[in-house]
Amino acid sequence: MKRPILLLMLTNVLGGVGVASGIAVGALLIQQIAGTAFSGFGQALSVLGAAIAAVPLAQLAARRGRRAALGLGYRLAAVGAAAVVGGAVLHSAIVLFVALVLFGAAQATNLQTRYAGADFAAGPRRATWMSLVFWATTIGSALGPNLAAYGDVLGRSLGLPELSGSYLFGVVAFLLASVVVMFLPRGPLPGAGGAPAATGRRVGAPQALAWAMRHPTARFAVLLTAVAHGVMVGVMSMTPIHLHGHGHQLEVIGLVISLHILGMYALSPAFGWLADRVGAMKVAGLGLGVLLAAVVTGLVAANGRLELTSTALVLLGLGWSASIIAASALLAGVDSGEVRVPLQGANDALMNYVGAGAALLGGPVMAGIGYGGLNLGAGLLLVPAVLAGVAALRAAAPATERQFSER
Repeated sequence: MKRPILLLMLTNVLGGVGVASGIAVGALLIQQIAGTAFSGFGQALSVLGAAIAAVPLAQLAARRGRRAALGLGYRLAAVGAAAVVGGAVLHSAIVLFVALVLFGAAQATNLQTRYAGADFAAGPRRATWMSLVFWATTIGSALGPNLAAYGDVLGRSLGLPELSGSYLFGVVAFLLASVVVMFLPRGPLPGAGGAPAATGRRVGAPQALAWAMRHPTARFAVLLTAVAHGVMVGVMSMTPIHLHGHGHQLEVIGLVISLHILGMYALSPAFGWLADRVGAMKVAGLGLGVLLAAVVTGLVAANGRLELTSTALVLLGLGWSASIIAASALLAGVDSGEVRVPLQGANDALMNYVGAGAALLGGPVMAGIGYGGLNLGAGLLLVPAVLAGVAALRAAAPATERQFSER
C-alpha cells in the first residue's frame, strides 16, 4: 500500500473522531444555550460550513497541492471546535452558531481526502484505494461518540460548561490530523488547473459545474452525489424524532443511528472494489436501487416499527456509500483537465448545500405529512439522478459500439 494512502487513512480516522465526538453532543449543547427550537441547527450549520469550505479548499489544492488544502481545512476545524467551547463558556448562541460553521470545515476536508486518494493511487485500482481512505472514517466515527462521556468529565475538571468538553477532543484530533497531513507530498497537483499555463485563467466553481452539465458522465456524477446526500441527510436527521415520537428510548435511537453510520462507511471498500471490477456506472445504479429500497422501507416504517426503521436506516447508509464512491470514481475518471479539482470542490459544495437544505426542510415536511411522506419526498428526489444516469448510459453507448467494431 502506498505511504500517502496510509497517511490519508490516518487523517480520516482522526477527522472522524473529531467530527463524531462533536456531533454526539452538539444538539444537546445548542438546546441548553439556544433552546429546543434551535437544537436542529447544529447539523445544518456544520453541513453549511462544509459547503462553504469545499470550493476554497479545492482551489488551494489546485494551486498548492492537497497537503496545503487538507492542512488548512483541519486547522480551521480545530479553531471551530475551540470556538464551540468558547461559545459554551460565554453562553452565547451566536458564537456557538458561527463556531459550528467553522467546525464544518472538518467534514469538507474529510470528503476531499477521497480525491487525494485518487490522485496518489491513479490506475486500475483507483476506486479501491479511494474507498479505503473513505472507509477509515468508520473507525473515527465509531470512536468519537464513545468519547462524549470522557469529554464531559474532562471538561468539568477544567471548569467548562456541561457537554462542551467533548469538543476538546475535536481540537486535539484536528490538530493531529493537520500534522499527519504535513508528511504528504507537497506541491501543486499535476493537471489540476488552478491557474493553467495554457489559458492563464482560474476555473471557478460555477464554470466547473457548467462544464459538468455539458458532459453526461460528469453531470450524472454531480447529480448522484447531491441527490444521495440530500436523501440521506433529510431522512436520517428526522429519524430520531420519528422514533422518539413512537416511544423509543435514547439508547435505542443511538443504536439505530450507529447502525446507519456503519452502513455509510463499513462496506465502502467493497463498493470501491466493485467499481474497479464491474464499472462505476453499475455501482452507481446499485446505489440508487438501495436508496430506493431504503425510502420504500421507511415509508412502510411510518408506523414506528423499530425493525423496519433500523433496516431502512442501514439501507440508507449503504445506498449513500455506494452512490458517493461510484460518483467519486466517475468524476476521477472523467478527462476534465483544468476543470478536475475545481469540479471536485464544486461537487462537494453542492452536495453539502443540498444536505443543509434537506436538514432544514426535513422538520417542516415531517410535521406536515409525517415520516412516511418524508420518505416519499426523498424517493421523488432520486428521479433527476436516475434520468441523468440513463442519459449518461445512452451517451456512452455509441463510444462502446465504436470500440467493439474496431476490435
